[in-house]
Amino acid sequence: MVPHLHRKGVVALLITALLWSTGGLLIKILPLSPLTISGTRSAIAAVAILLWVRQPKPTWSAAQWGSIISYSLTVLLFVVATKMTTAANAIFLQYTAPIWVALFSAIITKERLTRIDVITVIVVMAGMSVFFIERVSIGNMVGNLIAIGSGVAFASVALCMRAQQGRSTVESILLGNVLTAFVCLPFLEPFPIRADIIVGILSLGLLQLGISYILYSWAIAHVTAIEAVLITTLEPLLNPVWVVLFYGEVPSSSAIIGGIIVVAAVATRNFVHAQTFRRIASRTDHQ
Repeated sequence: MVPHLHRKGVVALLITALLWSTGGLLIKILPLSPLTISGTRSAIAAVAILLWVRQPKPTWSAAQWGSIISYSLTVLLFVVATKMTTAANAIFLQYTAPIWVALFSAIITKERLTRIDVITVIVVMAGMSVFFIERVSIGNMVGNLIAIGSGVAFASVALCMRAQQGRSTVESILLGNVLTAFVCLPFLEPFPIRADIIVGILSLGLLQLGISYILYSWAIAHVTAIEAVLITTLEPLLNPVWVVLFYGEVPSSSAIIGGIIVVAAVATRNFVHAQTFRRIASRTDHQ
């Protein structure tokens, strides 16, 4: 690993996590419908990624179609959930994606769950249940369920991209954004051309979704798996913080407790897996 590229990779990953974490705040403050936000955000992100890729080469495999559709569902459901429930609930419940990956892998590909996977599933399920203990409005309850759906869709993205085996994965994200823009097109609502709205939409599409993914794609090749796991954990931690500071939406005590349980369990699981892969890779290098 080249030292100066490694340092730049860490910085790029930090910027990526910070950009991702602004999603909750930007979605909350925009006085637009979820489908209008989703469509315009993805259209702008698609343009940014296309300018970076320049000559996309999709494979149109079944795995790629799965990635495209799953990604589209992920970003669409997350916006809807953030509008319907608190930003903290939306990001924490979406962050359950790794446990769905583990469960789907065990069911679909017959992969055996490791001990840490089983423990994580149990702990995360307990953390998720905390979100539904308190009495909330029907809208918040539906929003929580949609957030879980976003996490399931995000898990499907991971599984489908794994099936792509590194081939044309950037194109999957590009086309997922294109699909989202087209799906939302019939539901776009006219909105006033105000500076705050334009800045919010451009920030979501260009920075929070477009440039952040470009940075992540470059950075992931120059940092260790453990660094990637730990740094990207900043997203679910910072997302509700920005909303509290600049929007005034304070999550409930049960949401904070549930979120801490979910993030801690998932981060620990990812950290353990990253260490395991590093040990295996180290043994392979010495053989």
